[in-house]
Amino acid sequence: MFPRNAWYVAAWAREVAREPLARKILGEDVVLFRRTDGKPAALEDQCCHRQLPLSLGKIEGDGLRCGYHGYRFDASGECVEIPGQTTIPPNAGVRSFPVVERWHWVWIWPGDPALADPSKIPDLWWADHPDWQFTAPDMVPLACDSRLIIDNVLDATHLTYVHASSIGSGGLTEVQPTVDTGDNHVRVSRWVLNKPPPPMYAKAGNFEGNADRWAAVEFRAPCAAVNFAGCVDVGHGGPDGDIAASKRRVELVAISLPTPSTDTSCYYFFGFSRAFAHDDPEVERLFSEVMVDVFREDFVILEAQQKRINERPAPRKVSTVNDRASFLARGMIERMAGAEQ
Repeated sequence: MFPRNAWYVAAWAREVAREPLARKILGEDVVLFRRTDGKPAALEDQCCHRQLPLSLGKIEGDGLRCGYHGYRFDASGECVEIPGQTTIPPNAGVRSFPVVERWHWVWIWPGDPALADPSKIPDLWWADHPDWQFTAPDMVPLACDSRLIIDNVLDATHLTYVHASSIGSGGLTEVQPTVDTGDNHVRVSRWVLNKPPPPMYAKAGNFEGNADRWAAVEFRAPCAAVNFAGCVDVGHGGPDGDIAASKRRVELVAISLPTPSTDTSCYYFFGFSRAFAHDDPEVERLFSEVMVDVFREDFVILEAQQKRINERPAPRKVSTVNDRASFLARGMIERMAGAEQ
């Protein structure tokens, strides 16, 4: 279902330490930890002797010791010690996974290690740039197919109904989106001009009356989506507007990185970057608390969808023009997975 020769987020960098961390990535049981030099490592979370999860063992030096019979594995997965004997069978070892720490996350490559090219990690520079303030909420495990999250972020019209009290506004449903595609990305965008801004944006930017608003999202196959959103004074928005000249401006980026765990569960990593009010504690609270609450509104929808899909796997489906971007995104994921077969 999902391509394996791709980079997925396994953990926030702050989660990976000198204690084993267990995750299930695309159905693979993985244990993450840090070596003595601070670099992350990832191994198959199953001892080759009696199959105990290595995440129940202990980190020693640059490797892990199984908590059952003491087999010790280095960061490459090779068994380097078996208590009670000096010889080690040639097949004694576990699989290791390529991992890279970048943009505050630890990325893992579940597929062919020979194809693991770090340059293919999505460029999420907003998460690590001095001109942008980054807010990094904890990962949320969700009982839903990760593709439902991609559907959700690519169709902004749900903001009007799911997030009416925070970031939603009726203007989004009145504007047809512009959809652009490339080899491995889909971008959908809207401008809403001279309309009341969403309540949260009005508060963050001290807007009174109407504003010009933009809402865009770019999906990068197979697992990254970046939402671009903001408001400026009326007359400064639109494709040819000068947002930099606006007296008031709210400009933010929301990064969504859903990693499939199983076919019906995932890990949802997300974060927010803003190009305004870096040192304002009240604005930081809006993103670290209020914006997270906004996402929780989506969690209810996503898990309820999955529950009904599990119960009725072949329902009647109706599609509209606003579904085009998600269809294109799902098609990219399917083609990547199919090419590996």
